[in-house]
Amino acid sequence: MTDTHAKSRPVFHALLIVGLGGGLISSSLIAASTLLLAIGGMVISYRKSLYARGWDKPKELRLLHFAFWFFFVVSLASWFAEGFDYEGGKNLGTHARFILFWPLIIALTSARIRATGVFIAFGAASISILALLLAAIAARQGALGAVMNQRFGGGINPISFGNLALLTGIITVAGSLHFFRAKRQALGTALLIGGISAALVSMLSETRSNLVALPFLLLLLVPLFSKKLRVAAIVLVPLVLVTAIATSDRMSDSLNGLINNGYLDKGMDIRLDMWRQASDLFLNNPGMGAGLGGYTHLIESAVEDGNLPPMYLDCCTGHPHNDLLNNAATRGIPGILSWAFLIFIPLGLFARHLFSGHAPAAHLAAAGSMVSIGYLMFGLTESTFDRSLLLTFYLLAIATIGSALYTELSASYQRQRNRKVSATIITKNEEDHIADCLKSARLVADEIIVLDSGSTDRTVDIAREYADILEVTDWPGFGIQKQRALEKATGDWVLSLDADERVTPELAREINHHLAAPDADAYKLPWAVTIYGSRLDFGRSGRAPLRLFRREGVSFSDALVHERILIPEGRKIKTLRGRLTHYTHRDFGHSLEKSAKYAWLGSLEKHRRGKKTRTMLYPTLRGLMTFIQVYFIRFGFLDGAVGYLTAVTYAQVTFNKYAGLWTLERPGRELNS
Repeated sequence: MTDTHAKSRPVFHALLIVGLGGGLISSSLIAASTLLLAIGGMVISYRKSLYARGWDKPKELRLLHFAFWFFFVVSLASWFAEGFDYEGGKNLGTHARFILFWPLIIALTSARIRATGVFIAFGAASISILALLLAAIAARQGALGAVMNQRFGGGINPISFGNLALLTGIITVAGSLHFFRAKRQALGTALLIGGISAALVSMLSETRSNLVALPFLLLLLVPLFSKKLRVAAIVLVPLVLVTAIATSDRMSDSLNGLINNGYLDKGMDIRLDMWRQASDLFLNNPGMGAGLGGYTHLIESAVEDGNLPPMYLDCCTGHPHNDLLNNAATRGIPGILSWAFLIFIPLGLFARHLFSGHAPAAHLAAAGSMVSIGYLMFGLTESTFDRSLLLTFYLLAIATIGSALYTELSASYQRQRNRKVSATIITKNEEDHIADCLKSARLVADEIIVLDSGSTDRTVDIAREYADILEVTDWPGFGIQKQRALEKATGDWVLSLDADERVTPELAREINHHLAAPDADAYKLPWAVTIYGSRLDFGRSGRAPLRLFRREGVSFSDALVHERILIPEGRKIKTLRGRLTHYTHRDFGHSLEKSAKYAWLGSLEKHRRGKKTRTMLYPTLRGLMTFIQVYFIRFGFLDGAVGYLTAVTYAQVTFNKYAGLWTLERPGRELNS
């Protein structure tokens, strides 16, 4: 199985270079490469060989997968609602490529594509862009002026060419900085020249959206420079933009027309008219839109009725040249939501790593952010996801950079911890959990402290085999008991665990790596709730409780339940990536028992603090809001049936907690009456 992966790896690398590198030479190259990579991923998925190697799929990639699938599903629903229209079917066929996202992730992860492979592929794309210009000049017997005096599109639509050439060029520049930082000067120099050349060639397309996107793309390069150079880099951005505008005849003409005549140009007037048509179409069909072919039929009907000139049939029937309005008009509110997910979910996931301490991850994060920001800007004047080349490039670029980013992050945890860590655990009747919990804690802890509050099973006997300090005490409540355990810790850092939690090997490597040179005073550890045979990545697993902290000055609140770790003001808190596995209950009966216990303790705690609930409407609304938050806002629906059951359970806990608080006020009133 390992040999198979080793043999397929260079093939996948080659397909990536051909796809990204040759996409602008021929759209068939990127389409074929993407399909072949996806087929390879399907084979690997069928054999389950990647999972056999211990791959723990990142929940971030699952979230990206949802964004691509949701876009396609909304398109499918819109096409179904409009009655399987022929024009809509053509657009659906383009959108259907998005279902290849997860097979691409599997193939690229299996090939262990990392930053170097990604930036070499984009470097090849920059070289192909320059080659297209040189070929065009050669075809005109070296007449550079003949090429410069018309919009250059490399044999395809100048808008698509210009957008992708600019994006490719700036990403290649980011790649050159990666190689310079890695002391690979020759490769860095080659990519720097190639990237700048591709960006310059993109300006020959006279695509105005490039000038809108350019400053944002350049600003994403700033975090890749040292702190001393960042100010200078920021200052250069407006200078580059002004130069680009000044050398763009098309933009200069538009600005002159606006200043002297009060309008940009005829092309922009037509676009504004198309945007009005699309807006009206959405307002008339906000639910599911007018269908994938609805905008096309609107323009054709308007021309036929004499409401629009015939020229609109040649330029403007396919889409309204704006991503947001196109999705709103053809797919309604779900279309707007799907477009937002497709742009902003990748952007959010990439942007959070822009300042990563692992340089390759930071460069990949910048590249991924550039793709999303670029398409956001390009989509102001173009319907990017209705053009097969632009859509396929986005699909392959996001899948490639996303896969490489999380491969790099996983490989970055290399340092060994040099701080003493104490793990503290409080227990009562946890014989099913305590051994595995303490074994996992030993992966990161020099000292293990267990405080038991009167277990009647074998918890104490089992804990004694693993713990350095074990004491049996009374039960004063969660907060006070955890404070007692903390006071016995002697480590510089403390890891506070519950008995039903496990430190995964990946999380252990990350903790040990960070505690070699801590970049924060406390760390939150994301939960991976595991129940009914399923690991939940979203919903309540979307939480990241504070568990690891510098011991000095820290204490626990004295709450009976849902205690808080009190960190001194001014200390820095960060969130790690690794997952803290949380086995919340054994079965549904245990879930009901545990939920009822925590709900009642929560009621008592709120009553102790003077909180009141005057009507039963409030518990009902709080329960409903909990369900909405867990199931929808935290994407709990991505965890399937177990995700739904979990959301309902937590909603019930919230309702019971506030209903219990309401009952605590009732006896007094009844006695008084």
